[in-house]
Amino acid sequence: MLTAIIGLVGALVYGAADFLGGLASKRISPVRVTALSAASGLVGLVLVLAFGFGEWSFEAVFWGALSGVSGALAIVLLYACLAIGPMSILSPLTAVVSAIVPMTWGLATGDELAPAGYVALGIALAAVVLVGFVPEKGAVRPSVTGIIMAVGSGAMIGTFLILIDQTPEDSGIVPLVANRSVSAAIMFTLVLVLWLISRHRAPAAATATVPRRGWRPGLLLAVACGVVDAAANVLLLVGIRIGELTVMSVLTAMYPAGTILLAAVVLKERIAPVQWVGLALALVAAALLALA
Repeated sequence: MLTAIIGLVGALVYGAADFLGGLASKRISPVRVTALSAASGLVGLVLVLAFGFGEWSFEAVFWGALSGVSGALAIVLLYACLAIGPMSILSPLTAVVSAIVPMTWGLATGDELAPAGYVALGIALAAVVLVGFVPEKGAVRPSVTGIIMAVGSGAMIGTFLILIDQTPEDSGIVPLVANRSVSAAIMFTLVLVLWLISRHRAPAAATATVPRRGWRPGLLLAVACGVVDAAANVLLLVGIRIGELTVMSVLTAMYPAGTILLAAVVLKERIAPVQWVGLALALVAAALLALA
């Protein structure tokens, strides 16, 4: 029961982080948003770690650092595929793949569920698709490139979940600190490389545009995104510790629900009937998983 609750709450918190990241990406580049959010999340986790929530070990740092690499790749591919679109197809595709990869791994390595649990996993996967699907009139078909990027992003998110699951039980949030350290290093390096390339290709244009846009327009939103995302990671880690990777991976994949609900409340966006069905199925799946 507790694992199902943590999984659903974690999914909503992940969705909130994506909502903040999306708003920030309208003001500054997605790469800068990712770099800032990684840094702010790292600061928050270090402050929590200062109170003794975790034991340092080689395994904790190693698996956490590896998950940081897969996490950074996942975000870059996610933003790239959503930029190509259509989001209504590629977003749920990413979520489904991110659930299937660790779910398959978990079942293959010993996770066991009651028969009702397998039914619940099927319902949950259907809920992921319905929640993330936004029917659009005249929507274009996704390109092969977009599909490959979406699948790649989902696979990297799933890999992140698998790697975090390998960390020692007593490591606390140490793996997440290692994760954020590596992610922040990768993303700020990418920002620097892109900046150097832009200056090399068009020095005059770069000089004119960078100071005018800079980092400030989306700074607070990106920082908030990182803190909220770090909180979601903590919930994920707690859920994996007390439950099964198989269950947590599917429940976490419902993160589009948090983004959709916030968009409806804050931006007054309409929730499609098919998405309400998906949200209802998500609750049914969580209840079945709790019983299973």
